[in-house]
Amino acid sequence: QVQLVESGGDSVQAGGSLKLSCIASGYTITAACMAWFRQAAGNQREWVSSMATSTITHYADSVKGRFTISKDYTKNSLYLEMNDLKPDDTATYYCAAIPSGGGTCASLRTYRAWGQGTRVTVSS
Repeated sequence: QVQLVESGGDSVQAGGSLKLSCIASGYTITAACMAWFRQAAGNQREWVSSMATSTITHYADSVKGRFTISKDYTKNSLYLEMNDLKPDDTATYYCAAIPSGGGTCASLRTYRAWGQGTRVTVSS
């Protein structure tokens, strides 16, 4: 059974930093797409960043230059380092894995496995 467990969410002030982790079990992280999505209260879940290999990473315009996605194959984990956090970054962040169906790495429908989410709150 595949499990993705996120951690690292917290409450911080604007300008602060956090690093989110997603540990996979029952699934070995490979060069296949993995992604971070987020969902703010009352909003739809939106793509934040995705990664295949270390040279194939993509970011939403709203986080480009502030967030960095990475994988650690030895720890079977996906990370999201978030710097210069803004109140608009407040959301529950979800890790996604196991792409299928030929969709893009940025598409919700691409992924078959999701974590339970970790909450990030940024105050001004």
